[in-house]
Amino acid sequence: MPKGHFVSAGASLEYGAADCLFPVEELDAIVHQYRDAQLALDDVDGASVIVVAPTNFASSYRLTQHALTAIPVESLPSAIRARIADAIDASLETFELVQIGTWNGSGSDHSLAEFADA
Repeated sequence: MPKGHFVSAGASLEYGAADCLFPVEELDAIVHQYRDAQLALDDVDGASVIVVAPTNFASSYRLTQHALTAIPVESLPSAIRARIADAIDASLETFELVQIGTWNGSGSDHSLAEFADA
């Protein structure tokens, strides 16, 4: 599943409404990035994922440049959960993760140890 749950997501959150999630490094929440994010997304059904969706070309570029990120909804501070709940058309309790960015790699992950004999 190269793009995570971007197509099968249960809800989307417009980039502008997701400003409370940026910068993710400053969130007081559990934040999975890169391969850890992909593993977290692989463990859940797409219907339980909220994706941050672009609203224009600039936000699309920003999101494709952003590291794949998965944030457990339950780990978000209550104020941020409330803002997200107000911005989506479904009950927040039905979602497990918020996805930011897409998985851009098409190949499998490799360990540097694999290249030791090269």
